[in-house]
Amino acid sequence: EEERLMPHLHLSLQAGDNMILKRMKRRHTREDAIAFCKQARDLRPDMVFGADIIAGFPTETEEMFQNSLRLVEECDLTWLHVFPYSARPGTPAARMPQVDGRAIKERATRLRAKGVQALNAHLNNIQNTTQSVLVEKPGIGRTRHFTPVHFTGGGEAGKLITVAINDKTDTVLKGAAV
Repeated sequence: EEERLMPHLHLSLQAGDNMILKRMKRRHTREDAIAFCKQARDLRPDMVFGADIIAGFPTETEEMFQNSLRLVEECDLTWLHVFPYSARPGTPAARMPQVDGRAIKERATRLRAKGVQALNAHLNNIQNTTQSVLVEKPGIGRTRHFTPVHFTGGGEAGKLITVAINDKTDTVLKGAAV
């Protein structure tokens, strides 16, 4: 275990469907992503992952989109950065058959909801524990898993402190420095 490596990785997955990944000219498959997450967790069981996912890339069908939703669970992602696809003039994707704008928005909404669900599960797992927190400014910091924490009891920016986590909001842990 390398102490300097925090157990949080952000992956540029982009999609969870192999055909869409191929059309995006990505060099990985959904199986590669799943295997990578498994291998990383075998080495570091406390590893959490964030990921970028695009909703509504050209030619994406509902079935292809479902593969992206399933990938969130199969990789046990904690943080999702969801982007609705928007065409960029002059790119190969702009010349492909486009997904209806309403469908893109609806899929992005569903992906974001899946992300909120995943984040809440992560926050619930950390509640009522003691965490090492890197102080960003007084009363605000992040755990080793990049989870935001609001806490009482001080702390100097750039220093690691121990915080007893005793509550949460939808996106932030709450606690007190010990």
